[in-house]
Amino acid sequence: MNVINGVRVPFIPIVPDENSFSSPALKPKESFDSVFSNELEKLSFSGHAMKRIESRDIKLDDIKMGALQSAVDKAEAKGSKDSLVMMDDMAFIVNVPNRTVVTAMKLTEKSDSMFTNIDSVVFA
Repeated sequence: MNVINGVRVPFIPIVPDENSFSSPALKPKESFDSVFSNELEKLSFSGHAMKRIESRDIKLDDIKMGALQSAVDKAEAKGSKDSLVMMDDMAFIVNVPNRTVVTAMKLTEKSDSMFTNIDSVVFA
């Protein structure tokens, strides 16, 4: 039997070396604080928003995601709580403190569109 810290164990533990980390979140040189801060800065999408994005065939590439992120950063800097972000032919309602996209729509939709309970509009 193998001994680990003075305890006999019936297995050989597999200990990864520093080159075997595959996930960016598991890199040994990154602190928990930096990983946590990076995750908090990212936008998230509510289940409702994901359904709307899919059903309305809204495409968000890296450039558009960057623009949306930048718009939310601007709204946050001004103290906004719930913001309407206008980008190209799309509109997003974002809860700024939670950094969560609540809903999304295309402006070309022919419906009676009304936005309520927002305190700011950001053009991305």
